[in-house]
Amino acid sequence: MLILRLNVLLLLVCVTTGWLLWAEPQQRHALNYLQANFDESAIRRYHAWRQLIDQQQSQPALEQLEAVNRFFNLFQFVDDSVLWGQEDYWATPIEFIGMGAGDCEDFSIAKYFTLLEMGFDIQKLRLVYVKAVQLNQFHMVLAYYETPTAVPLILDNLDGAIKPASQRPDLIPVFSFNGQQLWLNRQRGRAEAVGSPERLPQWVELLQRYAHPQQRKGK
Repeated sequence: MLILRLNVLLLLVCVTTGWLLWAEPQQRHALNYLQANFDESAIRRYHAWRQLIDQQQSQPALEQLEAVNRFFNLFQFVDDSVLWGQEDYWATPIEFIGMGAGDCEDFSIAKYFTLLEMGFDIQKLRLVYVKAVQLNQFHMVLAYYETPTAVPLILDNLDGAIKPASQRPDLIPVFSFNGQQLWLNRQRGRAEAVGSPERLPQWVELLQRYAHPQQRKGK
């Protein structure tokens, strides 16, 4: 347990500092995983993803947000129970790319890690768990804060247009997090820091699989 906890802490530091473990060896591991578990379409999606990252790194922030949001919103929405055989599974970006499908958490998490790899400041990104009013169910989106006090822009798979949170009254924030911090939204527009994202077991498990390709799931 101590070794596992140290590994998780190290991985959290890596994510916090922007070093996302996508050096050449990790890319080879990702390709090996995809080749062993999926068909050629998954390999094509992977190369398209890497090309997106390479081509967009020098572009303005809003253009990068649009490109990443548009890329992943082409994937299919499929419930975890159908895709993974369990009620709540947070897929890594590589698992999501392999399947070409996922639920709201998978869309948001893939966008989050992609933007970090493209050089976005982690303090400007938050994964936000919300209540989707029209669907009457919980949902996850990605929020981008230009400044700490700015109204965030929302990247969502339900509404493909990137809009300020003030234009999304259909979403009521519940809690948010990134690789550094966890926030609880006690009322709309006000979030209180409540500790480390380690408090979210799905997040910790995802980071473990992200670092160790052999632990990822396949078809």
